[in-house]
Amino acid sequence: MIIKTESGLLLASLLAGGFFLAPGSCAATADNPATVAQKTASASPTASNKTKFAGTRPSLYYKRNWGVDVVGVHPVSSGEMLEFRFRVLDKSKANALFDKTLRPYLIDNASGTRLAVPTLENIGTLRQDIAANPERIYYMIFGNPGRIVKVGSSVDVVIGNFHIDGLIVD
Repeated sequence: MIIKTESGLLLASLLAGGFFLAPGSCAATADNPATVAQKTASASPTASNKTKFAGTRPSLYYKRNWGVDVVGVHPVSSGEMLEFRFRVLDKSKANALFDKTLRPYLIDNASGTRLAVPTLENIGTLRQDIAANPERIYYMIFGNPGRIVKVGSSVDVVIGNFHIDGLIVD
């Protein structure tokens, strides 16, 4: 009977000690956002180093000259297609991306293969060709037969005079 009481006291004191330590450590991180960001960055080094471009600062170029912010290229449909997403920042500059007469394509830098936007019978072209609205995200779907382009590949997107070079598929 005495052994049960001592083990019960030991368990109660450990639990109580945990309650006293937990709020203090949470309050320290909640008050200091820099500490939280530092811990997050150190916990996942690949997330902090992740970039959508192979170059250093090309996204600023596309924002200024074409009025778009590139969200990225992602495999969809089990890798059989690639989704190119972009956010429109300036409607007048971004109108070139919505021109129906231009045929967009994606180039795999490793093999030089050009992938086109497929046209399906009942759906039509897998790209949005409506009027651009600022702060909306738009997409284009490129066919990827045989899964030529894989995650981590470097690709270029070409739509008329609009060229995005060195996008990394993620």
